Amino acid sequence: MMDWTDRHCRYLLRLVTQRALLYTEMVTTGALLHGDRQRFLGHDDAEHPLALQLGGSNPAELAECANIGADYGYDEVNLNVGCPSDRVQSGRFGACLMAEPGLVADCVAAMNTAVSVPVTVKTRIGIDDRDSFDELAHFIGCVRAAGCKTFIIHARKAYLQGLSPRENRTVPPLNYDFAYRIKQLFPDLVIILNGGIERLDEAEAHLQRVDGIMLGRAAYHNPYVLAQADRQIFNDSHPIPDRDDIVLGMIPYIERELKQGTLLKHISRHMLGLYQGMPGARHWRRYLSENAPSSTAGTEVVLEALERRTIAASTDTSSKSYNKSHG
Repeated sequence: MMDWTDRHCRYLLRLVTQRALLYTEMVTTGALLHGDRQRFLGHDDAEHPLALQLGGSNPAELAECANIGADYGYDEVNLNVGCPSDRVQSGRFGACLMAEPGLVADCVAAMNTAVSVPVTVKTRIGIDDRDSFDELAHFIGCVRAAGCKTFIIHARKAYLQGLSPRENRTVPPLNYDFAYRIKQLFPDLVIILNGGIERLDEAEAHLQRVDGIMLGRAAYHNPYVLAQADRQIFNDSHPIPDRDDIVLGMIPYIERELKQGTLLKHISRHMLGLYQGMPGARHWRRYLSENAPSSTAGTEVVLEALERRTIAASTDTSSKSYNKSHG
């Protein structure tokens, strides 16, 4: 989710769900050690519970970055061993590290020594021709011995050669059974399933076999899919937020960010899918897309987009009612 789940996206998602654990985009150790830490680690207190996802392969550097993340208040530090992009392979981190379980174990051990918050690992079920269940079990076992208690398993293998990162998200077939079997083999571990899950009813079915579910692009493109999560998954009975209330809840945040120099388009891009599947959604997306990029755009653009969606939805509903009554 690099360049996707930034702090603006996470603030929006927190208005949708109070209980789900949110993750940062993957941040490389080099970016934290040599770049603008506030840019990568800054967040609003409202985002918690919140996990920092790191990419790297040097145990000492990962330990230092984990410690920096803990100092910034993150509730978990996650090591990404699942991303198959060329960017991460050239830096010797991401999915290519599945070929080096000993190194991953060293990284986790160093990170665990540096911080008291949980250190977790996100992985694929295999890479290239190293895709047997025995190899996955060996990898999990090695990293478990280093102190990792929670694994997020994207239930697809990754092709390090021959497929683009986009293709690697959909072309390799899903194999949920591998994750189920890992849970059976290591019942003491927390196993969280990722990959191809788009609805909460699907999540509930998987939760009969594993301990947790991670939604990625499904939640990004349709943030409201998480609106029922607190009630259905966490048995939390607080009121379910309305989409319009979520938009209005973003207004004070946007106003604060605009005063600090943030452009509206950097926030509104995460809001485009909020009305996915609803009447008037196209009008919402179009108005935001066409008007938010202006350097002078403010909250009035969001409120106007909301108004246009409401009018379009009302017109659409009235038209359908008329057609039914005169059918």
